[in-house]
Amino acid sequence: MTTDPDALEAARRDRSGHAAAERPLAVVRAASIDDVRATMRIASETTTPVVTQGALTGLAGAANAGGGEIALSVADMTRILDVSPDDQLAVVEPGILNAALNEHLATHGLWWAPDPASREISTVGGNIATGAGGLLCAKYGVTRDAVLGVDVVLADGSLVRMGHRSVKGVTGLDLTSLMIGSEGTLGVIVGATLKLRRTVPGDVCTLTAMFPSVREAAAASSAVTASGVEPAIMELMDHASLSAACGVLGLDAPTSGASQLTIQTDGPAATAEAESIADILRRRASEVRVTRDRAEGEELLRIRRAMHPGMASLGTTLIEDVSVPRSRMAEMFDEIARVERDHGVRIPTVAHAGDGNLHPNFIFDGEEVPPGIWEAADDLFRAAIRLGGTLTGEHGIGVLKSRWLADELGEKQWQLQRDIKNVFDPQGLLNPGKVFAPRDELLQHP
Repeated sequence: MTTDPDALEAARRDRSGHAAAERPLAVVRAASIDDVRATMRIASETTTPVVTQGALTGLAGAANAGGGEIALSVADMTRILDVSPDDQLAVVEPGILNAALNEHLATHGLWWAPDPASREISTVGGNIATGAGGLLCAKYGVTRDAVLGVDVVLADGSLVRMGHRSVKGVTGLDLTSLMIGSEGTLGVIVGATLKLRRTVPGDVCTLTAMFPSVREAAAASSAVTASGVEPAIMELMDHASLSAACGVLGLDAPTSGASQLTIQTDGPAATAEAESIADILRRRASEVRVTRDRAEGEELLRIRRAMHPGMASLGTTLIEDVSVPRSRMAEMFDEIARVERDHGVRIPTVAHAGDGNLHPNFIFDGEEVPPGIWEAADDLFRAAIRLGGTLTGEHGIGVLKSRWLADELGEKQWQLQRDIKNVFDPQGLLNPGKVFAPRDELLQHP
């Protein structure tokens, strides 16, 4: 445990741009399950709130620890406890990084499919806590599809092992799925049994296509989906985000209004699928490029992966996360353009076009999010819900979106979810003020 001022200050904020108003009481860096259990027993006995933290790469403020709270870090719990190639599973501690895990699994001819853009710095435990996604979700699924079980320390310090090692398992209620995306409000994840995949054999083909407008790019992505071809990656960058990424990489700026799709196919049918997709895109795009060279393909994807530094070059950024049905992507981009006009704001947007998950980036000056930005965000969130979508596809609710949660869920479901939290955490010690904050606390912007 430490009360070092620098450690306390660091525990106040993740990468959302939001920070807790005050520093936490202390930071506990757990090295084992016993450390976590001891911390939670003390917290329960003294009614001290606890906020679980990992790499602090979250984008919703869910792991920010504030006044009167203990920041419980599991970032040092990084062991790979078991890898079973025959069963295609691994058992790991929560602090291991995505990239480090897959580097190890590659020696067994295996990989863990969730592929967030932050894979080099984000942890498996954080992925599970937020229900993270990434570039490969359209074909290989999100974190929820790749977890067989979790080991959880509850608010009173007791340890519960949920889930199973078998492919099938329907005994009782599915508490594992309940934990995925719970953002530290139900328990502390201290271990996970992960469902792995064999390394994909065959070629990898990468396509890029340029379009005169983002609406045409979105319509083309919907056409690819409707065709039945299933790319591993399908990413969309509007003109503003593409220009910013090219700028930080020192590449030529795109022509006025131009937007880009980057698509990757893999497996034995990769070449045939790429040719089929290219045919669809050529009917709509001003330019289509296809390569079977993996290194060249990764170079093309480098532009998409440069989105975050690109946005940082434009100003302070509120990185948001909504999802809509894939057939309504073009309509959502129309809504984003309307919000920009109506509120006088800039919203460069990228999208995991293969699954309808958009990341609108609200650009502003200064450190605090101005009220006008929140008003624009409110308008955009409600537009996504009107189109049959959701407030968040992978970042979670945290503190930044809690005031909109009941609008999407409806009053009855919102209360039912709060009741479930109370069963797991009757004293209200786990991540208080996040996700299920009381209604009277949701009247103001974060």
